[in-house]
Amino acid sequence: MLRLAAHVREIALLAAHCDDLTIGAGGTLLTLAESVAGLKVRALVLCGGGGERAAEERAALESFCPGADVRLTVLDLPDGRTPAHWESVKTGVARLRRSGEPDLVFAPQRGDAHQDHRLLAELVPTEFRDHLVLGYEVLKWETDTPQPTMYVPLTTEVARHKAELLVKHYPSQRDRDWFDEHAFLGLSRLRGVQCRTGHAEAFVIDKATVVFGGV
Repeated sequence: MLRLAAHVREIALLAAHCDDLTIGAGGTLLTLAESVAGLKVRALVLCGGGGERAAEERAALESFCPGADVRLTVLDLPDGRTPAHWESVKTGVARLRRSGEPDLVFAPQRGDAHQDHRLLAELVPTEFRDHLVLGYEVLKWETDTPQPTMYVPLTTEVARHKAELLVKHYPSQRDRDWFDEHAFLGLSRLRGVQCRTGHAEAFVIDKATVVFGGV
């Protein structure tokens, strides 16, 4: 298994809903924030603006990215209806692209069964054309679990901290029968088995370029 080391100073995060980012990449965010001093985080969430969900997301990202320069935009598009607001989604993604020069982009993976996630996954590469886009998986009741192509190993402490922070920062989701620490740790343990470590987060990559010799 090939291991690659990446130099990351700035990341872009894109999600359809509040909590998607931290469910899909929360452990990776914790690891990056701990490893990279002054990490720049530019984030866009399509739904939940102006309400309880947006407040949850802001507090969560501050906890998942401690010490980072976090700038978050939460739009108020209707949950489950973003394909009908294609122009607004496209504009939001374009604005985020112009806000910085990320080394990594995190977005939903293309095979996600939720229409809001899928639309965003399709639009991200149209704006972030020369970037490495990591498609994260969002645990939910649909049977759309992907076959990942990249893994980020997590320590057991980070995996547990991620699960604890998710339950702490999203009280609006606690009535969902799958939203608990056992579910989150179960998935991270499975991904850890697949890359020979204790826990991990997994991502799908559509396209990547490998450069040898510093060309």
